[in-house]
Amino acid sequence: MIYRAVVRTLLFGVDPEVSHDVALTLLGAAGPVWSWVPGPGRDPLLETTVSGIRFPSPLGLAGGFDKAARAMEAWPALGFGFVEVGTVTALPQPGNPRPRLFRLPEDEALINRLGFNSPGADAVAARLAALRRRRYPIPLAVNIGRSRAVGNEAASDDYAVSLDRLHAFADFLVVNLSSPNTPGLRALQMREAAVPLLDRLAARNRALGEKPLFVKVAPDLTEGELEEIVSALDGRAHGLVAANTTVRRDGLRSAARDEAGGVSGRPLRDLATRTIRTLWRLTRGRVPIIGVGGIFTAEDAYEKIKAGAALVELYTGFVYGGPGAPRRIARGLRTLLARDGFQSLSQAVGVEARPAER
Repeated sequence: MIYRAVVRTLLFGVDPEVSHDVALTLLGAAGPVWSWVPGPGRDPLLETTVSGIRFPSPLGLAGGFDKAARAMEAWPALGFGFVEVGTVTALPQPGNPRPRLFRLPEDEALINRLGFNSPGADAVAARLAALRRRRYPIPLAVNIGRSRAVGNEAASDDYAVSLDRLHAFADFLVVNLSSPNTPGLRALQMREAAVPLLDRLAARNRALGEKPLFVKVAPDLTEGELEEIVSALDGRAHGLVAANTTVRRDGLRSAARDEAGGVSGRPLRDLATRTIRTLWRLTRGRVPIIGVGGIFTAEDAYEKIKAGAALVELYTGFVYGGPGAPRRIARGLRTLLARDGFQSLSQAVGVEARPAER
């Protein structure tokens, strides 16, 4: 209540990217203070194992929020069960010109056209190396993307540089092929482009000591296009993140609705859930899916889990819901699982998608 009535009002009174930067600066400045705040406790109903990694909670911070690992001590203390850093590019790059982040309060949404603003893989690796000198209490993913200065024909080399530099510090990695804000990037989701790219990354991953490799896809793909990316995973990657922001503008009411970029938040919820359900069916539930898009409540998270998501992530729901959102959603999710008689989170994954298999 205090966040919504006071803090959010103050933050929403200034430019969205400025307020985001201020929030990260303050969270990061608290530094060691966060170590005194207990992270997500052990709860047999919420903890889960995905791709061999134990997660104390299925609720993570989505890629794009802490792009450069600036506030890492804060995320466990706020109740997140894992965190995804990035998107990180091999080369340092400023991203697109400002303004490039817009609030759509009537729609509880954001539009961003940040364009992979990143200090580069070397800088993020240095921060993560310092963090990893002590035990980090929750799983840590690193999301990598294509540098803007590099064309798709050289994308494999560019992604491989990031993977080589960041692999040692990640529990798992996410390959971002689906941002709408880097020209041509989404073409890498098509099988003819994805297979050689993922072949290259899979070979490097095995050489460095294989870790789970996930691929982040767009919510705007047709079922046939999703089938292509699923087929490209075989023997190359281990999981999927669904989904990135959407280029659709259906039903938006806010003044900024026509700004270029990708939409996140409430308008993405159903589209992302449908993407998860389709991917679950195409993979027959054998490939773990991280669900992201429009999660504001425990019910939103539960919907994605029942559609096939083994884990879920917050971004825009965290912006609008504030620092109490992760714990609030986790508590509510626990109540929903217990209400429906599940003895573990994994039992609920895909329960609403399974009838389509028969």
